[in-house]
Amino acid sequence: MSSKGRKRVVLPTRPGPPTVEEILEDVRSAQPSDPVFVLLVESSKDGPTLGDKEDSEEKREQLYWQSHSYVEMNQRLQKACSLLREKCEALKQAGVTLEENVMDVKEKAL
Repeated sequence: MSSKGRKRVVLPTRPGPPTVEEILEDVRSAQPSDPVFVLLVESSKDGPTLGDKEDSEEKREQLYWQSHSYVEMNQRLQKACSLLREKCEALKQAGVTLEENVMDVKEKAL
């Protein structure tokens, strides 16, 4: 299909930044296992030494890239899900059209 034939997708406007109250509520409702809090606890244990600081930075880097990969994969899955929904609707419509055409052929054959 040519680019002229495609429908343009209108994206919703971005929401405004969260308020201070919303940020505080989010922090209060976070689980203790949240990576941010785990990193804070790990970095404050036993006082930082040079080796611990490097290990901690490596672990933070690893967690960052792991989180980045998760977000990227999640976005890809959401796109795939919406594409599947569109194709499912197209198949349903094609099925309805096919049934109508079969009924027309049957009526004309009689």
